[in-house]
Amino acid sequence: MKIIKALLVGLALSLSFSLLAEDAPSNLDSGYISDDLFIYMHSGAGNNYRILGSINSGTEVKVTGQYENDYTEIIDDKNRKVWVESKYISLKPGLRFVIAELNERLANTTSNTDSMSEELAQAKNTIENLSSEKAQLNNEISQLNKTLMVTRSKLKDQDTNIKKEWFFNGAIVLVIGLLLGLILPRLAARRKGSMDNWK
Repeated sequence: MKIIKALLVGLALSLSFSLLAEDAPSNLDSGYISDDLFIYMHSGAGNNYRILGSINSGTEVKVTGQYENDYTEIIDDKNRKVWVESKYISLKPGLRFVIAELNERLANTTSNTDSMSEELAQAKNTIENLSSEKAQLNNEISQLNKTLMVTRSKLKDQDTNIKKEWFFNGAIVLVIGLLLGLILPRLAARRKGSMDNWK
């Protein structure tokens, strides 16, 4: 009973789509079942041949290159040689394969995004470390500049102190010289006068 129902459904489908049948694609190595739910596979090139089962839309198949009565011989995903209506063979993959490919691309893109996010986080961490090192170096430079200013100030004060010391030493030598210049001649003159008194 089930076989008769399947034959009748297959016959009805083949008759309803026979008006829309296209020319059979030539020299195909691989193809896909078009997105029309499922179709019946026959043991020969026609709907009068025994139905061997059904094949889901979007399934990838191998095309043997045999075409007859608007039917194409294929090797299905279970490695069986069967015949299906040529109009259901498509050169483009079905939605299932397209969605699977898009999901794979999305997974790759997500993986790339995660990798780039990780690299970005590492770059930010490196920038933060460099900024911290820069701030530390700027602090050290500021401390060195302060030390340099203090050292210059001390050197300037020391130079001024040395000049003052030389000035005071010179003034003392001058005063002593003047005193000696004034006192020694008087002492000498007194001595000479007292010696004259002894005579």
